[in-house]
Amino acid sequence: MIITRSPLRITLGGGGTDLPSYYREHGGFLIAAAIDKHVYVTLTRPFTPGIYLKYSQLEHVEQPDDVRHPIIREAIKLLGIKPQVEITTLADIPAGTGLGSSGSFTTALLRALYASERRLIGSRELAEVASDIEIHRLGEPTGKQDQYAAAFGGLTAFSFHPDERVDARPLKMPAGTLFDLEDDLLLFFTGFSRKAGSILQDQKTRTEASDKVMLEQLHQVKELGIRSLKVLESGRTMDFGALMHEHWEHKRRRSAGMTNPQIDEWYDLGRRSGAVGGKLVGAGGGGFLMFYAENNRRLREAMSKAGLEEVRFRFSFEGTKVLFD
Repeated sequence: MIITRSPLRITLGGGGTDLPSYYREHGGFLIAAAIDKHVYVTLTRPFTPGIYLKYSQLEHVEQPDDVRHPIIREAIKLLGIKPQVEITTLADIPAGTGLGSSGSFTTALLRALYASERRLIGSRELAEVASDIEIHRLGEPTGKQDQYAAAFGGLTAFSFHPDERVDARPLKMPAGTLFDLEDDLLLFFTGFSRKAGSILQDQKTRTEASDKVMLEQLHQVKELGIRSLKVLESGRTMDFGALMHEHWEHKRRRSAGMTNPQIDEWYDLGRRSGAVGGKLVGAGGGGFLMFYAENNRRLREAMSKAGLEEVRFRFSFEGTKVLFD
């Protein structure tokens, strides 16, 4: 049995500029932080031929082309895996909540498949293969952030270049700043799950059409990511909280489906309860509200009374890895 694990992620600035529709013309930049919530993949070889899959559905098919799960189908075909395999996936947090579960799953799956073939693959290549499956083979309107954040782990600044190169470097933060940031970032589940595809497809379509409003929004979001890097590396976490609020104002203007009246009400409540700033993690439309607040107790009490469940987390400095082989 092989067991692999990938971290989920939160975006600290610049999200949305990792889509090819944007970075191929303008270059993208964002900061992502891996957290200690994970996606797990187990892989075993059954005694009988066939492909056995256990995720939110059950599948038993004879050939890779018959697999309904698109990512598993393409990964098996890409590596030429023999149709005698059983794959199970589990996650600490359900899909559709904005924490990059699809990219985390793809990197964990590929790590398991490569291990089963006794083939080595580095973090960068793992992220690129995962991105290729989702963006090119499946044509999903997604970017490269989730795959790279999962593969590398840690708090990382990513630059996405028009020629497809991706630069990745860890944030150079004082230890005290890192601990403060970890303590003062809070995640609350809104209860709304959604697929990011429709929001990202709208961004992709408008960006490729050179929509002036969309491009201006993404340029500003990229600049906010660069400014966020500077304040974090200089230890100014309160300024980072203020930038989160600025980012929220830009992001909610990007698409009509980015938020809704209930989420807006919760966000305003968070701001009145001590949060300097906050935003929806991921493409928007639901998932998790993330706040920066030094007065954690008052914010937690307000969100709890409003019916939102907090998910406590720590940063994770391990990328996609094999736990057992």
